[in-house]
Amino acid sequence: MTRPLEGIKVLEIGQALAGPLAGVIMADMGAEVIKVEKPDGGDDARLWGPPFVDGDSVMFHNTNRGKKSVTLDIKSAADVAKLKKLAGEADILIQNLRPGIVDDFGIGPEALTKEFPRLIYCSIWAFGYTGPMKLAPGFDPLLQSFGAVVTLTGRPEDPPTFCAPAINDTATGMWCVIGALAALRRREVTGLGGIVDSSLFESAVAWVQGPLNNYNVTGKIPARHGAASATLAPYQIFETKDRPICIAAGNDRLFVKLAQAMGHPEWLQDDRLSDGRKRSANREHVVAVMQPVLLTKGRQEWLGIIGEAGVPCSPVNDIAELAASEQFAAMDMLRTLPGSGLRVVGLPITFERERPHPTADSPKLGEHNKDVFGT
Repeated sequence: MTRPLEGIKVLEIGQALAGPLAGVIMADMGAEVIKVEKPDGGDDARLWGPPFVDGDSVMFHNTNRGKKSVTLDIKSAADVAKLKKLAGEADILIQNLRPGIVDDFGIGPEALTKEFPRLIYCSIWAFGYTGPMKLAPGFDPLLQSFGAVVTLTGRPEDPPTFCAPAINDTATGMWCVIGALAALRRREVTGLGGIVDSSLFESAVAWVQGPLNNYNVTGKIPARHGAASATLAPYQIFETKDRPICIAAGNDRLFVKLAQAMGHPEWLQDDRLSDGRKRSANREHVVAVMQPVLLTKGRQEWLGIIGEAGVPCSPVNDIAELAASEQFAAMDMLRTLPGSGLRVVGLPITFERERPHPTADSPKLGEHNKDVFGT
């Protein structure tokens, strides 16, 4: 398979998650990615375990596969000169250092794009490149909190609840790649690179754009609905006789099929259930009529009955069940790192129906100093 970014050179001054994630997406797509790490310990994520494989965390292996590692101390003028040389040879630079650091050492976006006009300089910030919090540090839990998603997750009686995956780091890494690729396309036309900015704050706002838009219209602070939609019903997780299932009857046609499949066509004559707006306004009544019926049969039986009727439904899997599912195997999501044999989740995208394979394991700290610098 020809990788779409073959021939593109990326310089990653990244650590933790968002920056390295952007870099590994490009590496899997064929770009040469040179990762710059501090000499003393390197990327902090090397220690973000357990579990560990060959001394580094599995998270580090996953987000740094296929890259080259060099060590530079940006407090050293000689090393800054080396970094600038690498930047001049790169198509794309990604950095997510602590806010203010790159400007302090003369390697900020304005300085480097002025010196290297074809460079696409991508910064990943915590709270953004401007505003009163531009220098504030940020990790995913902080932005889930500041961005209000913790107030929308869970049941009404629950305390503020995190979404388990690092959603803001992950989204920002992807937004960074989208911006970089768009800038790369623009450079083909103009011959110039430019500055691309993304931040965990902007990603956090993007996640809650629906509730925020609704608040802007109504002035009402959105409530939490547990495992249910804020606007659709039934569109949530229900208990069965043994295991929970998710039912997503997202329109009137599907609710008709659901009522008939569950053996209760009389629901269709109930004025509180007759259309989507009424079901949303009477969510408690929807649950009250459906839940007792669902408790009469087990998960697999209901999935068969409801699924055969054409109503979207799903088991509520744990991680082991997801990993064991036939669909997971069919989509060939796992990739084997060629050196260590470690199995990790590959990119969620395919080219010509083939998912990219990592070209190498994650690098040891400074492993490619000699290859890159010649010394």
